[in-house]
Amino acid sequence: MPRINIDRIEQDILAIARFGLQEGRQGVYRQGFGKADMEVRKWLGRTFDELGMAHRMDGAGNVIGRYGPGDKPAIAIGSHLDSVPAAGMFDGVLGVAAGLEVVRTLQENGIEPDHPIEVIGTSEEEGRFGGMLGAQAMTGHITREWLETASDERGNALKDAMAEAGLDVFEALHAYRRPEEFRAFLELHIEQGPILDSERQTIGVVEGISGVFKWNCRLIGKAGHAGTAPMDMRSDAFMGIADFAHEIQRIIDEEGSDKSRITIGHVGLKPGFPHTVPGEADFTIVGRDLDEEVMRGLANACRRVLSSIARKHRLKFEYEEMSWLKPAFCDKDLVAMIEAKTKALGYSYKVMPSGAGHDAQFFCDHTRAAMIFVPSVGGISHAPDEWTHWSDIEQGAQLLFETVLELACETVAKPKADA
Repeated sequence: MPRINIDRIEQDILAIARFGLQEGRQGVYRQGFGKADMEVRKWLGRTFDELGMAHRMDGAGNVIGRYGPGDKPAIAIGSHLDSVPAAGMFDGVLGVAAGLEVVRTLQENGIEPDHPIEVIGTSEEEGRFGGMLGAQAMTGHITREWLETASDERGNALKDAMAEAGLDVFEALHAYRRPEEFRAFLELHIEQGPILDSERQTIGVVEGISGVFKWNCRLIGKAGHAGTAPMDMRSDAFMGIADFAHEIQRIIDEEGSDKSRITIGHVGLKPGFPHTVPGEADFTIVGRDLDEEVMRGLANACRRVLSSIARKHRLKFEYEEMSWLKPAFCDKDLVAMIEAKTKALGYSYKVMPSGAGHDAQFFCDHTRAAMIFVPSVGGISHAPDEWTHWSDIEQGAQLLFETVLELACETVAKPKADA
């Protein structure tokens, strides 16, 4: 069996990391449609040229390179090139670099696939503008209205950011790909969590991607002087959040599963002065699970508990559901294939869900889709000290290569999932 070359993957990851370095700051700054993000997309186009791959950038900013026959459905290998602020160098980038190496390995071994292989560097996956634009555009999950109104947390409009990058926001509607254009979608990604590393497993065979709901919440009480307002007479909005935080584990125990997550990720207090009892608390709740009914149970429980806490502290509770993404399940036959190949290669592995969102989730209902995880040391991601050992990357990329090879060659039998 041909072997991938980890040195080439390392070189590509290090090359991409240089796009978005800023003097005096740690980490990578390559936010969607910023200067560094567009520069790395041009780099990927030049790399496709070097490999003799036909390529293009679609209206959503996805950069797509194609190797093999042009008249059959493609095996797509994709992930994102944009980053969060102060990011590490593996998140998303690994999937693109591994895709390039799959093509290089096929070429140097003289393997002509029966089905074309596409390597896709998707755009704006990190949600600067509130979505995963590239993957959503390719799978038909965007609307003209959303493109017109989307903005980032600083109020910068998506349409303006894309215009500055030389793109027309409404051309993203033309990035749609019909399901029959794909044979499969595969994404190799770092886990971004601690499970594989703590359990000393090399491979995560992803069974599905957790659904997510996000609420913007508000508890409204009455501001007062911190020295004169008696403790038992206050309408302290922050005390409502504190009480709810203590209830989260009970909610999960009663309504959730071992895959459930509830997070208060952002809190703002008003008036926000040290000597004033908070009269208003604005905060977010994000809930996740791999079962949509469990998600509904978690959401209903959060609403009941917050309403009860509000009454206890003489507060008014308001919330707005900002998003509800249902769980996405990887193709069972592809999961079975990847698991069988992992065993054959002798790699340690775990079948597991993804708690984080990924491009692949939008392809799960569009074509056959699957993901492969490799460990994140210490579970760290979205930070400058994000790290994955090159030896783990090598095994993950080899597994990806052998999966692609089987999908690309029609004469190879494919394992089936259990009935």
